Amino acid sequence: MVPLQAEALDISFKLLPAIMIFLMMASFLVIGYVFKVADTEGMWVAGRGIGNIENGMAIGANWMSAASYLGLAGLVALAGFYGLAFIVGWTTGYFVLLIFLAAQMRRFGKYTAPDFVGDRFNSPVARALAAFTTLLIAYVYSVGQARGMGLVGQYVFGLDIIPMIIVMMAITVGYLALSGMLGATKNMAVQYVILIVAFLAGVYAVGWTQGYSTVLPQIQYGALFSELSRQFSEPFLGDNTFYLWVATAFSLIVGTCGLPHVLVRFYTVQNERTARWSTVWGLFFICLLYWSAPAMAAFGVNLFEVTQGASAYAGEGGMTGAEGDVIVVLAAQFATLPTWFVGLVAAGAMAAAIATTAGLFITASSAVAHDIYTELINPDATQRQQILIGRVTIVVIGALVTVTAFNPPALIGELVAYAFSLAGIVLFPMFFLGLWWENTNKPGALAGMSAGLFIWITSIINSVLPSYVGFLAELAGGEGAAIVPIYAQYVPPIGAALVGTPAVFIITIAVSMVTDEPSMETKRLVRQCHSPEPMGQQQTAQDAVSTDGGEPPADD
Repeated sequence: MVPLQAEALDISFKLLPAIMIFLMMASFLVIGYVFKVADTEGMWVAGRGIGNIENGMAIGANWMSAASYLGLAGLVALAGFYGLAFIVGWTTGYFVLLIFLAAQMRRFGKYTAPDFVGDRFNSPVARALAAFTTLLIAYVYSVGQARGMGLVGQYVFGLDIIPMIIVMMAITVGYLALSGMLGATKNMAVQYVILIVAFLAGVYAVGWTQGYSTVLPQIQYGALFSELSRQFSEPFLGDNTFYLWVATAFSLIVGTCGLPHVLVRFYTVQNERTARWSTVWGLFFICLLYWSAPAMAAFGVNLFEVTQGASAYAGEGGMTGAEGDVIVVLAAQFATLPTWFVGLVAAGAMAAAIATTAGLFITASSAVAHDIYTELINPDATQRQQILIGRVTIVVIGALVTVTAFNPPALIGELVAYAFSLAGIVLFPMFFLGLWWENTNKPGALAGMSAGLFIWITSIINSVLPSYVGFLAELAGGEGAAIVPIYAQYVPPIGAALVGTPAVFIITIAVSMVTDEPSMETKRLVRQCHSPEPMGQQQTAQDAVSTDGGEPPADD
C-alpha cells in the first residue's frame, strides 16, 4: 500500500497557485469546446490533419504523464540507480518506434490499435483481445495520473486528497467527453508548453538558489552524489536487484512500442513522413524533461535531508512513497521559493497528468465504441451512436479510475510500469510481427495474445493482489508477500516483459509456422506498409492494395 499523505508537503490553501490551476483547467475546457467534434474521424484520429511539430508536442504531453513529471524523479529519489531504469526504458522505446513502427502504422491507416490487430489478422476474437488489453492498460495507467492530480490539488487547495481526485478527474472527464481526439490534441500542445516550462523553471530555480548548479543542473547535480543517501551510492539496494533493473528497462522499452495511446498518435497525422518526423520531435521534447528529472531528484533528496533532519532513504525510515511522488514540488518548497512559483511547478504536474489521461481515455473509448460496439456488436451503428458510446465509456472508466486512486496499490511510476509491461507482452509482438513478417497468421496471434495475457495476469495475482484479497494473502503467507516467490522474482509485474515478450514471440511464430499461411491479400497489405510510394492524407494500405491492379507493391 502507498501512504496517501505526504507529511512533508505544505498542505494549505494558496491563493495564487489556486488561481493558476483554475485558469489552466478553464482554458482546457474552453479549448475542448472550441474544437468539439461531431464525427468519428475527429473523435478518434483528429481528422488525420495534425502536423509534425504539433503532433510531437502532443506525443510529449501524452507521454510525459504524472509518472514522468512527478513519479520519475520520485523513483530516482527513492531508489537511486534502480530509478534510472525508467529513464533508459522510456526513452529507448521511442527509437524502436521511430525505426520499426511509426511510418508503417500510419500507412496501415486505421483508427485504433485493436483495429490494426483485428484487420491484420482477420479475427474478431483478436480484435476483442486487443480491445480488452487496451482497456486494461488505460485503467491501470490512469490510476497513477489520478493520484498525481490529487496530490497536486491537495498541495494547492489544502483539501484532503480524495475530494481533490474527484474534482480533478471530473473536470478531465468533462472536457474529454466533449472534445474527442481533436480537442485533446490541441490541449496536449498547450499542456506540453505548461509542463516543460514549469519543470525546467523548477530545476533551474532550485539549482541556482541552493548553490547546486550555475549553468547546467542536468550535469552539475553529480557533485551531490557523495552527500546523498545510500540509494545513490550503493546500486541495487534491497529488492532492487540487477535482474529487476534489466527486466524493468526491457519492459518499458517494449511497452512503449505497444501502448495504444502512443501508437494512435501516428494515425492522426497526414502521412508516413509526418509520422516519422513527429516521433523525432516528440523524442526531443521528451528528452528535455528526462534529462532534468535526475537533477531534480538529487536536489530534492538533499533538501529533504537538510530540512527534515533525517535520511531520505526509505529503508531507514526516511522519505515515504507519498513524499517521493511529489519530490518535484517538495524540492521547490524546501528551497523556500515563492509560493506562486511552487504553484507553477505544481500546475505543470497537473497538466502532465491530464494530458496523458486524455490520451488513455480516448483510446479506451474508441476500443469500446469502435472495436467492440461497432465492429463486433452493431455494424450498422451510426456515427452519433458511436460517439455516444465513446462518451459514456469515458465517464465509466473515469469513475473506476477515480475510485481506485483512493487507495492505489503502488507508487505512480510503478503503476504506470505495470501498464507498460502489459502492453509490451500482449500488443508489441502483434504490432511488430504483424508489420514485419507477412506469414504471421490468426492462430499465431490468438495463441500469442492469450499466452501474454496469462503471463501478465498471473504476475499481478501473484505479487500485487495478495495485498488486497484476504485469501490470497493467506496463500502468500502474509500481506505484501508473493504466492509463488520464484515466479515473483523472475516475472515481477513491473518487469514481466523480459520473460513474457520473448515467450509471446516464440509462441506466435511457432503456431504461425505449423498452421495455414495468411491470404495473399493480407500479405500484400503488409508489403504495402513498406512501399516507398507516397499515400494521400485519407488513404490507407488497404485502399492502395485495392486499387493497384493486383500487382504486389514495391518493398523498401
